Amino acid sequence: MESQFGERIRTLRELQNLYLRQVAPLLNMDTAQLSKIEKGLRQLKKEQIPLLAEILKTDKVELETLWLADQLMQLVKDEPTADEALKSVSKKIMKKK
Repeated sequence: MESQFGERIRTLRELQNLYLRQVAPLLNMDTAQLSKIEKGLRQLKKEQIPLLAEILKTDKVELETLWLADQLMQLVKDEPTADEALKSVSKKIMKKK
C-alpha cells in the first residue's frame, strides 16, 4: 500500500543522510520494521510520532496528519461511498471549530 506517511519519513531521513540502521534503534525497533513503515506495509504507533518528529527535525503535526490520512485511507479505500462519507465527516469537523 502506498503510504504518504512512509514516503515523507523516508524523504526526511534521506535528506538528513540518515540510515535506517541509525533511526530504527532510536524508535526501539529494528531496521526491517522501519523499512516496512516507510513502504506502507506496517503502521508506526501513534505514540512514537513525537519522537520520530524530533529525530527527523520536522513538524509533529505534519507527521500526525499524514499518519491519520493513511489510517483513513486504509479504512475507506474499497468503499464505493468513501468520498461522500469523508465529506460528511469533514462538515461535522468544521462545525465543531
